[in-house]
Amino acid sequence: MIIVFLVLVLAVFGGLHWYVWRRMVRDTTARPGTARRVGTALVVGGPLLMFAAIASERGGAPFWLQRVLAWPGFLWMAFSLYLLLALLVGEVVRPLLRRVLERRPTPAVEPVGIREDAPVRTRVPDLEAESTSQTESSSGTEAGAETGAGAESGAKPGSAEKPEPAATGPSRRLFVSRVVGGAAAAAAVGTVGYGTYGVLRGPKVKRVTVPLAKLPRSAHGYRIAVVSDVHLGPVLGRGFAQKVVDTINSTQPDLIAVVGDLVDGSVKDLGPAAAPLAQLKARHGSFFVTGNHEYFSGAEEWVARVRELGLRPLENARTELADFDLAGVNDVAGEDEGQGPDFVKALGDRDRSRACVLLAHQPVQIHDSVDHGVDLQLSGHTHGGQLWPGSLIADQANPTLAGLERYGDTQLYVSRGAGAWGPPTRVGAPSDITVVELASRQA
Repeated sequence: MIIVFLVLVLAVFGGLHWYVWRRMVRDTTARPGTARRVGTALVVGGPLLMFAAIASERGGAPFWLQRVLAWPGFLWMAFSLYLLLALLVGEVVRPLLRRVLERRPTPAVEPVGIREDAPVRTRVPDLEAESTSQTESSSGTEAGAETGAGAESGAKPGSAEKPEPAATGPSRRLFVSRVVGGAAAAAAVGTVGYGTYGVLRGPKVKRVTVPLAKLPRSAHGYRIAVVSDVHLGPVLGRGFAQKVVDTINSTQPDLIAVVGDLVDGSVKDLGPAAAPLAQLKARHGSFFVTGNHEYFSGAEEWVARVRELGLRPLENARTELADFDLAGVNDVAGEDEGQGPDFVKALGDRDRSRACVLLAHQPVQIHDSVDHGVDLQLSGHTHGGQLWPGSLIADQANPTLAGLERYGDTQLYVSRGAGAWGPPTRVGAPSDITVVELASRQA
């Protein structure tokens, strides 16, 4: 069954790239040549690099090779998506553009040469020609020779041959294909370029106020900096981690919550990239829970590493702060390793008269939170969809895509995340670090 699914996926993927090749390469070139060969190489090489980048990351290839493949491979993933969407829009524009061109009058091409209505000059015989000198007779002979040459070439007296009109450029079909293809490529490059710039410049700070009925007045205004989905890896490295840390520290939070998907790679490869996390500063410390990508990267090693960096992992555990309980559960991906979420262990014996904030990577864990009387769950995982229209799919797969929503007596806040997986690109889902300010209804 899995093989059938993979074959179907590859068939669809190949068909879409064939369509891109047809519209961007075949239809925009008049004949086989260098341009068509270069375009074909790009359309074939792009997806191969993409699959190689994914395979090298998941397969644990040498880190230098992952970095070499990541940029072109993952950027092709984003570029091909928006190029395809732009070409589909172009299918609507294409017939309209042809219709406009067909309505434009074609300029007449006037042949170069003798016009048919031009007067024809004929030589009238001179009666005195017989008495002309030998020189004039010789000149007449030369003129006759010229006339004979003209007759031999097929020209008829009193008539002019019309030359064929010169070529006026590419056909309408070729012209339209080039205009649509060029516009589609420009739109895709612009979209991916701007989306990549948005990620690389670092996440922006978002502020949300969340009222909690059980929160005491003394904790009114308590600030939790929520950061998720940093995804340090072959593309986003130490420099990006430093931007994230500096942004968090600039908010001067009371507590920092790192809610999973910190890395995409092993401690051996990414340990130096994560080093800036040791600089995190908060009055009540920094806490960490695993995301699904930690289980692709060696969760136990990373839990130990973040502890060394000064973060406190909450592995199905709870800590009682002065004014509320802070708990954390493992990600559901840990179930395959016997390290899945355990709400009973984390929350089973707590005092429910106290407010409780839970760190859980995936929003789908909200239903367990409701059952265990959690007041606020802080999550990530969705990236807000990261690349539109992927947000439409992500919205169907998660109870909340991004932002704050209520489920019974439990509120769920989902961050879009600070980084990006795969393409270092976001479209319609800007990255963020959220400062959640708790508000007491007793204030």
